Amino acid sequence: MTIKLSDERHGDLLGKLSAFYLEIFDETLSEYQAERLLDFFIRKLGPEVYNQAIQDSRKFMLEKLEDLDAEFVITETEK
Repeated sequence: MTIKLSDERHGDLLGKLSAFYLEIFDETLSEYQAERLLDFFIRKLGPEVYNQAIQDSRKFMLEKLEDLDAEFVITETEK
């Protein structure tokens, strides 16, 4: 799976990563270092996070559909 970020999002994430690194480690990342770290996170964590989000969304939607089924059954039996 290839994750492609827009230039704007990519730049924003690089800025956030650099700021985080400076705050936590009190060191400045070069642009090259920030690029390599972001690339690593996207390649290694991106698919895992994406798959978990899909599973969470699926579970949420199935619960809502079950609620809808229960509501429909109650309404039909009340007639």
